[in-house]
Amino acid sequence: MKRLGLAWAIALVLTAAAPAFAHPVPFSYLDLRLAGGDIDATLVVHVFDLAHDLNVDPPERLLAGTIAVDRAAAIAALLQPRLQVAADGRIVQPAWSAPDALLERQSLRWHLRYHLDHAPGSIAVSVLLFPYDPNHQTFLNIYERDALTSQAILDRGRTRFEYFAGTRQGALAVVRKFVPAGIHHILIGPDHLLFLVGLLLLGGSIRQLALVVTAFTVAHSVTLSLAALNIVSPPPRIIEPAIALSIVYVGADNLLVRGGRDVRAWIALTFGFIHGFGFANVLREMDLPSRALGWSLFSFNLGVEIGQLLVVAAVASAFSVLRSRSEAAGRRLVFAGSLVVVAAGTFWFIQRVFFPGGIS
Repeated sequence: MKRLGLAWAIALVLTAAAPAFAHPVPFSYLDLRLAGGDIDATLVVHVFDLAHDLNVDPPERLLAGTIAVDRAAAIAALLQPRLQVAADGRIVQPAWSAPDALLERQSLRWHLRYHLDHAPGSIAVSVLLFPYDPNHQTFLNIYERDALTSQAILDRGRTRFEYFAGTRQGALAVVRKFVPAGIHHILIGPDHLLFLVGLLLLGGSIRQLALVVTAFTVAHSVTLSLAALNIVSPPPRIIEPAIALSIVYVGADNLLVRGGRDVRAWIALTFGFIHGFGFANVLREMDLPSRALGWSLFSFNLGVEIGQLLVVAAVASAFSVLRSRSEAAGRRLVFAGSLVVVAAGTFWFIQRVFFPGGIS
């Protein structure tokens, strides 16, 4: 937040110090204020950018007389598709005020109002106001009532920002987003799934399998939270090969086990810490909401757990049916399945260590 505040200050200084219309400040400013069921917005754009897209020359004509007011409809039609605000996933259209001329900033300012039926839980802002300029940035401030609660800088490389309100609706919006994300991630993560399948190959009672899954969940939840909060953050070049080795270990342990205590819960706990860092790498890419970190971490972990339970229920049931029909088939399943687990883990380890960019 401090860095963003410094960037805002530098941008304002440059704006004030700029020689007329040389366009040294490719910035726009957007303030959103959440109050009850409406969103009030203030948009400030430099006339150089607007004049370029409206074919007005020289740009200062937009600050003189009534030209900007007379062309208000054309300006709104130009900017509205480039400034999209969605409340709880639904795009809402604003009412535009007449533009105000800010002579000292060589800019025009609009007040926009987005009317909503209820207070939103999440606000998604998509902005690319002037595509012709690859360096253009939009400085975004979000307020809840009079308190500045979030800041972001949007540009060609990052055109979207999602904000979750600090309300009950905001918490529910976080849950709705991150629980499905957790389920999706575990279901599309072949390495995590194969690790679980390897632990399930030997079968066991419902209590034994539940203990294995719980140990894995507890471990990866701890390291996922530590990494997502930037407390402990090992690099992916170490974590990804380590995850592959954990899969090799599970398969090899299945092949070498000869009775004795069932230590699969300890294996799941030990290697679950490593898998948690792998989950965290994905979660960080989702742009965690700073004001709802606790809810987002809880929801993502809950989604991962739900996905795991779905896989465990399906796989364990299939294995149980096969064993009930033939004990010999069950032994062959353990042997063949463990070989597949070892082979897949070995392949991923070699790929991630020696071909991190992928095998062409």
